[in-house]
Amino acid sequence: MTDLVAIQITSTPSIEQNLALIERQLLQLHDKQQLVVLPECFAFFGARDKKQVDIAETLDDGPIQAALSAFAKRYNKWIVAGTLPIKPFKSDVVTAEASKFYAASLVYNNEGVVVSRYDKIHLFDVNVNDNIGHYEESATTLPGENVVTFESPWGTVGQIVCYDLRFPELIQKMPQLDILVVPSAFTCRTGEAHWHPLLQARSIENQCYVVASDQTGVHNNGRETYGNSCIYSPWGELLANLPSRQGWIAAKYDNALLLNIRKEMPIQQHKHNRKQF
Repeated sequence: MTDLVAIQITSTPSIEQNLALIERQLLQLHDKQQLVVLPECFAFFGARDKKQVDIAETLDDGPIQAALSAFAKRYNKWIVAGTLPIKPFKSDVVTAEASKFYAASLVYNNEGVVVSRYDKIHLFDVNVNDNIGHYEESATTLPGENVVTFESPWGTVGQIVCYDLRFPELIQKMPQLDILVVPSAFTCRTGEAHWHPLLQARSIENQCYVVASDQTGVHNNGRETYGNSCIYSPWGELLANLPSRQGWIAAKYDNALLLNIRKEMPIQQHKHNRKQF
């Protein structure tokens, strides 16, 4: 039986359409507890970034969050809810930033309760040789500040989002992970060059499972995302991969395998024993 699931979709600016598509994927899964990862911006994507300000929700209040909670409880899943725009508390920001939001990745347990929240730290302000050209996520998004992990039936899970994947020092600040989840909307251009090497490297160096859920296809605003949602083993093996179509992939979480890999190659122990350079 499979434990780890990544859902891959081509999100649109229609929240209702995106949520309905996610629920259709959930309906196809086993009726058992599973860890399900959704892509970055799963509920709203393919419009101008400023449009996300209009649909941003207050924490614990809003139709997107209500739907996720209901899905988790109805289908007996732990859901890593990609990212959705969450409004900052007024006390958190200065006036100039009041119209921005956090790209928050909320985690719901199988009772529909939020057990973790990670706000994307590294914002995608880069130039890419594609049909969009320039990306400036910081124009609408506030950077997170906290390294986040949570405990699950499958062990300790670390949370990052998309561009964070390029910063291994963020993950090195986490305790020993059993699983790393990576909701993403990788561009097609950067995905072709770096997606699989980065994910495989994170799995090998942290000796953990990596579950990466990505957007796929051409979106309403012309942005093209890479797809290739995938799951890597703690040994860096590609266990499942979905190149381009919408759907889901799954893999078994094998705790005995994970522990044996760490026993035979005790990287964490060696890391703590080394002298500081």
